Amino acid sequence: MGLKHTNRANRKIHVKDVKQVLKGHVKHEYMFNPECKLSKDSRFYNKSPTSKDKVHVLVCIIDTSTEGLMSEEGAETLQDIRDEASELGIPQVAIFTKTDEACPKIEQDVKNVYRSKVLQKKMEEFSAAVGIPMNCIFSVRNYSSEISFNNDINTLILNALSHIISFGEDFLNRNQRC
Repeated sequence: MGLKHTNRANRKIHVKDVKQVLKGHVKHEYMFNPECKLSKDSRFYNKSPTSKDKVHVLVCIIDTSTEGLMSEEGAETLQDIRDEASELGIPQVAIFTKTDEACPKIEQDVKNVYRSKVLQKKMEEFSAAVGIPMNCIFSVRNYSSEISFNNDINTLILNALSHIISFGEDFLNRNQRC
C-alpha cells in the first residue's frame, strides 16, 4: 500500500498506523483501514513488541517514470513518517524504480543510471522535498520485458539491497548495545 494519493479525502492508510508499524505494535494479520486507525484495544495491536517486530530500515519505493515524483501532500506525509523514524533511530532509504522509463539513455544502457542528468535532477528534487540524503537514494531498473537475467540490472538491485541490509545491521547492532 502506498502513499501516492494521500490527501485526506482518499487516504489509503493512517500515518499513525504506519508509526505503530515502525514501533512493532502492529501484528502481521492487520488489514489497514482508511476509515479508522488501529486502536490499542484491537486484537491486532502488539502491546509488547520485540526487536524482530520493529522496523529496522524504512524503505521508500519511488516510481521515477511519473512526471511529478510525489505530490506536496505525499511529501508532507512521508516527512511526517520520516520524522517518527528518525526519532526512533531507524535508517531511511529510497529506491528509485523504472529509471529506464524516466530516461532514454538508461533504457539504451543501464550503465548510464548514474550519468543521467534527468535522474540526478529527480533525485535532488526528491531529496530536497523529503530530506532523504542523496547517498541514501538508490536507482534500479525493473525487469519488465527481459526474458533472461541481466548482470547490469542485477548489480543495481543487489547494490541497493546490500546497503539496506547494512543499514539494518547497523541499526540492530546500535540497539542491542543499549
